[in-house]
Amino acid sequence: MSFLKQLFNFYINSSIHVALAVYALVWITLLKLGVDYNENLLYFIFYASITGYNFVKYFGIARFHHRRLADYLKWIQVFSFICFVLMCYYGFYLELKTLAVSLVMSVLTFLYAIPLSSNRRFTLRNINGLKVYVIAFTWAGVTVMLPVVELNLEMNADIVLMMLQRFLFIVVLMLPFEIRDLKYDTASLATLPQKLGIKGAKRLGVFLLALFFVLEFFKDETRLSYIFVMLVIAIITGIFVAFSKVSQGKYYSAFWVESLPIIWLGLLLLFR
Repeated sequence: MSFLKQLFNFYINSSIHVALAVYALVWITLLKLGVDYNENLLYFIFYASITGYNFVKYFGIARFHHRRLADYLKWIQVFSFICFVLMCYYGFYLELKTLAVSLVMSVLTFLYAIPLSSNRRFTLRNINGLKVYVIAFTWAGVTVMLPVVELNLEMNADIVLMMLQRFLFIVVLMLPFEIRDLKYDTASLATLPQKLGIKGAKRLGVFLLALFFVLEFFKDETRLSYIFVMLVIAIITGIFVAFSKVSQGKYYSAFWVESLPIIWLGLLLLFR
């Protein structure tokens, strides 16, 4: 049992789970665009997500405490390097313009974690109120724009609406994390729960989920099954937001909330 728990913790801490969530959202985009499963793109984004997230999470530890790294962090470093190599391998088969867009997203990730000046706290993450929007924009860009660019699709109103929906969904998905982190975040971060209070942030989440769902009706092309699944995922996400609290279980946000894109994909595959 101890081994299984350690394995599960490695699965969470090494960013495999969050990478699967990103992978699921990209596949959802492909399904909604009516295109085939794209192995090179999906695997590239999966391994890039692991590499990027582990860089953000462990950059400071690796930089300042390298000699005293715990064994499991060293394993995560090795695992991240393997994922980086695999990311490069699958990236070799992608369009140059796709890689260019990926580079832009990588720079955002870099600036999110790395200080912009000699002041170590001056990163995009620490700019007043910017954190959630940087994350949501990056996720929307990776999970919608990268497939569109790679597939040489023309930008149209439906794709713009999909981008907006994805942005709204990620903002809402971040709320349980921001509520959990209220006891750690400094007031200067100006997160939504800090500015609006927990109840206010939850109300905003419900409103954004309603907007996320309603936008589907403004698309030129959609399906009844897509609308049904979006309603279900909006309700499930709303429930998770409603039950979010500062003192939440260890895996409430890190596993269950981050599982919502995977659940969304599962429902789409089931009802398509």
